[in-house]
Amino acid sequence: MWRAPATGPAWCAAASASATTTAPAPSVRLSATAGNHADCIEILAPALVAGVVMNGPTLGASVSTSNAADEPPVKPAETAPAAPVEQHTNVSLSRGFINWLETAQCSLAFTSYQTGQLFLVGLTGDRKASIHQTNFTRAMGVTVAGQRIVLASDTAVWRLENILGPDQVANNTYDRMYVPRAASYTGDLDVHELAVREDGQIVFINTKFSCLATLSPTHSFRPLWKPSFISKLVPEDRCHLNGLAMQNGRARYVSAISRSDSVSGWRDRRWEGGMIIDITEDKVVVDDLSMPHSPRVHDGALWVLDSGRGFLVRINPKNWERQNIAFCPGFLRGLSFHGRFAIVTTSLPRDGLFKDLPLQANLQARDAEPRCALYIIDLHTGGIAEWIELKGHITELFDIAVIPGCRCPSSVPLNSPNMASLITIDSEG
Repeated sequence: MWRAPATGPAWCAAASASATTTAPAPSVRLSATAGNHADCIEILAPALVAGVVMNGPTLGASVSTSNAADEPPVKPAETAPAAPVEQHTNVSLSRGFINWLETAQCSLAFTSYQTGQLFLVGLTGDRKASIHQTNFTRAMGVTVAGQRIVLASDTAVWRLENILGPDQVANNTYDRMYVPRAASYTGDLDVHELAVREDGQIVFINTKFSCLATLSPTHSFRPLWKPSFISKLVPEDRCHLNGLAMQNGRARYVSAISRSDSVSGWRDRRWEGGMIIDITEDKVVVDDLSMPHSPRVHDGALWVLDSGRGFLVRINPKNWERQNIAFCPGFLRGLSFHGRFAIVTTSLPRDGLFKDLPLQANLQARDAEPRCALYIIDLHTGGIAEWIELKGHITELFDIAVIPGCRCPSSVPLNSPNMASLITIDSEG
């Protein structure tokens, strides 16, 4: 087994500028679909352009709330950049979605690599749903670790920190405010899923180099493990390693589309070449999957999205028997759990049909059309309990994470004027 050598609003208005590029980016305007509980939806600005108003005790923190208007004017560029093209996406939600969020006492974070956005879903004080969006080019894997969000983008892994204390609220609404505090620039590794180990180390699936990796203070990445069938580390996306499951704070399982050891060879094995590998034993424990994604360990079982077929699958780790729990109409990616519920996202096909995948036949057998959506699945019944659906420009989602104990999260875009004026002081020490 090869191992790397050890070394020491409710839907939000137009999006802000991209967090990883200074060029103007097309914005995506989310709006409520008429007739789909639009009265429960409130338009909320993603950027706090008037400054941040703190409500409640500061708990030793000092926050600057100066407005951009107080600063010296910036000389305009000789040639103004072209205005970004605005795209529209309508959002609808199930009748009980707001009640579910309130009862679950959590909020949600999900990503779209297609439009390059991180979405934070919560509830306002008057029980209206809120989606707060921030641009990160090719936003992919997202995970929540305590007061931190870690996010993979096209060329960097981002660390966003919540700057609010337990009794603090911003703008009378937000009980979490995530601010980008660090970015580790990796180059284009096609990072898919990532996680934070119990010791705080960030680990991620380096899809381009077919390995599990971590960040390096000097280089693009440090490899931790690769499948035994991958002969060398080269940027060829040979097996399309994509998903990561943690157990007891350590990486345990990964998913791959095939055993291919040639450049993009996985594309020829999408139908049933997928597998889950136990990296502690370097052993394939589940195979014959179709484009699997997002393995997870939860409630004593191993779970995975059999994306090419459309099923959330439960696997018994004692005998590796599998059970289809729920079918979702779309290409599944991203899996998170909250109690007896699983939360997943689905995407539309890029060319109208899921060619060469069993998912297409499974949709036709159910007389169903694919949807771009977020589904909350009741694991006791296998039924869809609640949902959010997106129609319009946004057609592909990637990952989903639960933010426990949070009612209404927000984030401050990197290129926002607030980044210059939003100054906090660490009271520790």
